[in-house]
Amino acid sequence: MIDSISPNGSPARPGRRQLFRFSAGAALPLVAPAVRAQTFPSRPLKIVVPFPAGGTTDVVARVVGQRLSETLGQPVVIENRAGAGGAIGADAVAKAPPDGYTMLMHNITFPLSSVAQALANRSPFNVDTDFAGVSIVVYVPLVMTAHPSVPARDLRELAALLKNDRSLQYNFGSTGPGSAMHVLGETFKRAAGVDMQHVPFRGAAPLKQELLSGRIQVGGDQLSTSLAEIRAGTLKALASHASQRTSALPDVPTVRELGFPELELEGWNGLFLPAKTPRDIVEKLSQEVAAVVRQPDIVKRFSGMGAQSVGSSPAEQDAILRRQMDQFRDVIRSLKIDQ
Repeated sequence: MIDSISPNGSPARPGRRQLFRFSAGAALPLVAPAVRAQTFPSRPLKIVVPFPAGGTTDVVARVVGQRLSETLGQPVVIENRAGAGGAIGADAVAKAPPDGYTMLMHNITFPLSSVAQALANRSPFNVDTDFAGVSIVVYVPLVMTAHPSVPARDLRELAALLKNDRSLQYNFGSTGPGSAMHVLGETFKRAAGVDMQHVPFRGAAPLKQELLSGRIQVGGDQLSTSLAEIRAGTLKALASHASQRTSALPDVPTVRELGFPELELEGWNGLFLPAKTPRDIVEKLSQEVAAVVRQPDIVKRFSGMGAQSVGSSPAEQDAILRRQMDQFRDVIRSLKIDQ
């Protein structure tokens, strides 16, 4: 039994069975599953993006949504519902009818911010019971970046710089409290024994603008957000948080190579449905998404963004999320992130 998949699409090390169990009960019991799957969808669908337009999650949702509208024969509407580190949009989907017509496109921030909010008793939903996983759509490496004025070539040099000059008052930005880069930034500070002030933003686009202006010195997000600026030299890539170097930036070392293995975290974007969505609908959408993201032109388009098409099964997605939640639960608790 394969519990998870690696970024290159091959089976990863087996994990515990049933690590992340979403509830997907049998709604609409009077309709035979085979008939229901054949007739679904019969009206427009919606993908909720819990971040502003222009970020990686939004772009991935629009690429997938446009192609799904063609393959499913129904319009797929993208709705941006930003705020609270993605919690507002996620909560809207958790409370939507479990009929398959409202989906959530989220990213690596979802499991980490959910842990943070749950530990702070502020979560409006329960990630374990309120969602049904559909598919990991793409892997997108998380990359720590800096303004070109920062005199450090990589994360190791940044740590040395901040240690040797305690007068430096650097800010590091993230897409919100409890987001992936917030967690990784705080973990870096503790591991390196340095200090930076966290500055949260409502999304990747405003974060990047502040980095480009130099008003904040360090930040990070999924690679596709800043790939063009890194290649142009207007932003500097300090490290990749992936387990291996990305072909889009082969000269950028991983955090493990730089001596920070605790910062290793695979970035992704994935689709979710409300819990109790009928299993046949979940499986149909999972298969449709997998077929879409493996189409050659879609693979090429994502590759140009620094992303890798995946199209996982719901079970593989569940295992990935649970593993990442377990990986950072103690760190989030000890650092009191989002509390």
